Amino acid sequence: MKNTLYLPEIREMLAQGAADELAEFCQALHPARTAHFMECLSPDEAWAVLQYADAPTRVEIFTYLDDDLQVAIAETQDRKQIAELIAELAHDDRVDLLNEADPKVAAELLQLVPAVERRDILRLQMYPEGTAGAMMTTDFAKLGESLSVQEALAELGRQAEELETIYYLYMVAEHDHLRGLVSARALVSAMGKPATTLGDLMESDLVAVGPYDDQEVVAQKVARFDLLAIPVVDEQRRMLGIITHDDVLDVMLEEATEDAHLISAVAPLEDSYLKTNLFTLIWKRSIWLVILFGAALLTTTALEHYQDRIKSWQWLVAFIPLIISCGGNCGSQSATLIITALSGGDITLSDWKQIMRREGIMGLMLGGVLGICGIFAAMVFIREPQTVRTVLVLPLTLLLIVVCATLTGSVLPLIFKRLGLDPAMMSNPFVAGIMDILGIVIYLNVAILLLT
Repeated sequence: MKNTLYLPEIREMLAQGAADELAEFCQALHPARTAHFMECLSPDEAWAVLQYADAPTRVEIFTYLDDDLQVAIAETQDRKQIAELIAELAHDDRVDLLNEADPKVAAELLQLVPAVERRDILRLQMYPEGTAGAMMTTDFAKLGESLSVQEALAELGRQAEELETIYYLYMVAEHDHLRGLVSARALVSAMGKPATTLGDLMESDLVAVGPYDDQEVVAQKVARFDLLAIPVVDEQRRMLGIITHDDVLDVMLEEATEDAHLISAVAPLEDSYLKTNLFTLIWKRSIWLVILFGAALLTTTALEHYQDRIKSWQWLVAFIPLIISCGGNCGSQSATLIITALSGGDITLSDWKQIMRREGIMGLMLGGVLGICGIFAAMVFIREPQTVRTVLVLPLTLLLIVVCATLTGSVLPLIFKRLGLDPAMMSNPFVAGIMDILGIVIYLNVAILLLT
């Protein structure tokens, strides 16, 4: 939600040129809070406010501004000043900003950025969006393993202001080959032994990712090994950069949001809900609704195929909503469990046999529970003369449908994963739609088998 509480005061200070008050506004609060109060300002107003902050604070506040406002400022303000700001941004942040900006403007800004920074930006822009290379920063602590603790502390003191993070200090050999790391905590703990070398302290068994690894793989590794940052290395294990935990959190939120949309049969939004155009929302929802409508028509077709049988046993109609509901619910449960397990890295495609076995057993047990409930439901709600066969139609159908639903709901996400598609595309509504058709077919075939 945008904050308009201090908007009139900020604009009044700008109109009056109240330099002291604006400087205090930029300096007194945490940069994130300052950026929050600036969200409703125009690009010109926001940039004018930032001129009253010192250079490091200006960069911090700018980093916390809304992405759209950042891009608008970059596209509308003095090119030379923006280029100076870009040169001071975190390496991954400035690449993201230039990728979002108008290509013509981005090219102009890139020419004004110092040559060293420009080469770094161009190198990071080579990596496709959604890969480790696109997420990483080349701004990290890099030291030689032959340094003593005392020498490392002195060197770290010189590098610290320019680094995004110093949680981990990476030991590299010639040509930046990654050898190991020393945590900042381990370095501080060794201050009592200043002659100890970093090689004696370093951990050599490191978890790393390649520049073309998917961002979801990166997030899974960081979460699994509880890392604050993860190194990015090439095939020769040369250090290319690091990915910090804050960027991983952004990826996890993005992936979770995308999966939530897909599971609900909504095409993932490229922007936030309120920023997405109404017609875009309608389009993204209507695509899947039309597909699901077509699937539902197949249920109608299935019912028409058995219309004569239904006329003979009209009491079957009363239980159709119950049958398709149970199948859809069980299938959706299985699909959700498998999709989330795949996303979290808890299971892989190689586990398919164990998954099928577990889901089959669960289907039998859950179907047995619902089948017992079905016996009582049949005895209560069937108004026609009851026989053993009549009563058994509903429980036997429920048993078969639940087993079928659990297997279907679990195997379809695995198939999508195997085909290189997002498993979340096999969403709950799709599984429910499939089970509607299968439910009708199973139900009426069981009735035909028992009653004829």
